[in-house]
Amino acid sequence: MNAFEPALCTVTFRKLAADEIVALAAKARLAAIEWAGDAHVPPGDTSTARTVGHLCESAGLKTSYGSYVAPPTDDLSALAPALATAVALGASNIRIWPGTRQRASRDYSADEWRDAADAIRDMGAEAARHGITVSLEYHPQTLTDETSSALRLIEAVAHPNVYLYWQPRPGLPLVEALTEIASIGAHVSHVHVFAWDRERKRFPLASAEGYWQAALAAMPQSRWTGRRFAMLEFVAGDDPAAFLADAATLRKILKAEFPPGASAIADRD
Repeated sequence: MNAFEPALCTVTFRKLAADEIVALAAKARLAAIEWAGDAHVPPGDTSTARTVGHLCESAGLKTSYGSYVAPPTDDLSALAPALATAVALGASNIRIWPGTRQRASRDYSADEWRDAADAIRDMGAEAARHGITVSLEYHPQTLTDETSSALRLIEAVAHPNVYLYWQPRPGLPLVEALTEIASIGAHVSHVHVFAWDRERKRFPLASAEGYWQAALAAMPQSRWTGRRFAMLEFVAGDDPAAFLADAATLRKILKAEFPPGASAIADRD
């Protein structure tokens, strides 16, 4: 198993400024941040991306870019501003949404499946030219909303620079999570970590500590060879204190080391 390191998705704190998020992540002893393209680092705003990238570099934090590029509706031209932003940010990875958001995989025609796979393959190749990997969101109401659809898509794309994320659907029983992980784990780059029930009510991560220990321990060896992040996504009440508690739980789960460079900010707070 590739070891996971603790990280944060900034969709967790859409109302906080970038410097506040960096300070929180450093205080929480995280290793990386995935920056939201719909909030903190808009696609095409390379100036902001460079500023945020410098903040992260100074704090010893790696970066990923959480774009909302959604093939096949979005084509390679739609990727261009998001990819330029990821480059300016210094991100090693860009997340894209497979399929139109809020549309289930079963509702796509064979032609749409083919168009999506072709577009994602082109995006993977273009991102590779800049040394950036592409990872597909694994999420309800996308082309990767089920294990079978995720495998169908990643196998149709068949590009070495395109990977899958993994996260449990809210309320997914552990036994089903382990089945999903066994099926797609060889393609997984990073994971999104949270504690929700079926109604999407949020709980402290400590309440799901055993769940996540089992899930991450079951992740098989992946074709992914880079640094691998378990990214906290959303916390109870959008509360920074809840986030710090969840981050401590995540570090415990991962037995993570304190990331080099983070102490300079952590010690100020």
